[in-house]
Amino acid sequence: MTSKCQSSDVLLQNLTAGTMMWESNHSKSSQDGAGKSSSCGSVSVFFPITMMVTGMVGNSLAMLLVYSAYRKKENKRKKSFLLCIGSLALTDLFGQLLTTPIVISVYRADLKWKRVDPSGTLCAFFGVCMTTFGLCPLFLASAMAVERALAITAPHWYSHYMKTSVTKQVLVIIWCLVLLFALLPVAGVGKYTLQWPGTWCFISTGDKDVTGNTFFATTFAALGICSLLVTLSCNVVTIRALVIRCKTKATSTQSSKQWERLTTETVIQLMGIMCVLLTCWSPLLVLMLKMISTHTSSHQCNSAAVSLSSQDLQMDCNFFLTAIRLASLNQILDPWVYLLLREILLRKFCQVASAVSKCSLDVQKETQCPLDALNKKAIQNDNVHKQSLNIENSNLNGGNEEQ
Repeated sequence: MTSKCQSSDVLLQNLTAGTMMWESNHSKSSQDGAGKSSSCGSVSVFFPITMMVTGMVGNSLAMLLVYSAYRKKENKRKKSFLLCIGSLALTDLFGQLLTTPIVISVYRADLKWKRVDPSGTLCAFFGVCMTTFGLCPLFLASAMAVERALAITAPHWYSHYMKTSVTKQVLVIIWCLVLLFALLPVAGVGKYTLQWPGTWCFISTGDKDVTGNTFFATTFAALGICSLLVTLSCNVVTIRALVIRCKTKATSTQSSKQWERLTTETVIQLMGIMCVLLTCWSPLLVLMLKMISTHTSSHQCNSAAVSLSSQDLQMDCNFFLTAIRLASLNQILDPWVYLLLREILLRKFCQVASAVSKCSLDVQKETQCPLDALNKKAIQNDNVHKQSLNIENSNLNGGNEEQ
């Protein structure tokens, strides 16, 4: 009897231990699964592939249109603006071709950067490309905004001093200065680190112990915000000048109608440029300033992704990844808001608007047609009566002279 009770107690203990082990393993696996899903929920190779294909198509088409328009003799006054747009499309295209294949390779290596870059030199190259092809489009957008503002507000100064050679020099200076700034971490000022989820490298915002890292990251964010402010202010000045000039030329002549159509197209285009720039770049620049002030960085999520006590950091990492995707989206939208949108959609919009206004004018003319005919007939009768009076007066005057 005692042996039976002892054996039953041992069996019960084994069952209890097995149940506790199963529950602990189940809870651990569920936590690991939750951590993995939370860390990889927004990670997909679909994003870089789609962005690279669409960006290549848009920028290549824009470069072809700019090249064909630049060769035409009647576009001499537009050559500076065409050079800026072509440079912007070329910069965006190279930025995608140099960075996106690396991201796709890391995805194919199961999100393990060291398989693709064992030495770490590729991370520095990736960071230089991200910084260079991030700031260059912002500075080129500012240069084009200044160019348009000068062309509208000071046309005589613009036609006399703004030559094609000056535009080329400005573009070369922008590229060289931005490249030198991006190479500062290679020279020991600042640092490029692997960012979450381990598929791209960028400026480290949390390593305050690295020499000049806070200065480098803060300067990048400050330069981006300053270029945004310059672009927005110059576009507002251009829109205001265009509206004022359009009101002063409000007549029924054909040239004023063409000026009104051109003003409408330009205002819509500038509004689109401002909306795209603010939407694409504001989240990244603001978040960088926040992470610099709190001394946090996106690469810290690589080691804290499954920790339940780092949910705030994980949210910042997710938002940082979304923000960098929005900034990369600007490379896709640039050729559309600067060139392709104006050539396709704005023309159609103005054609529809002119067709609607023409139809309304035709209807108005049809309703006023009988009244206009009566007015014309009355005017003709008055003219005939005046001519007969003039003839009679001249005859009378001639008779008096003879007497």
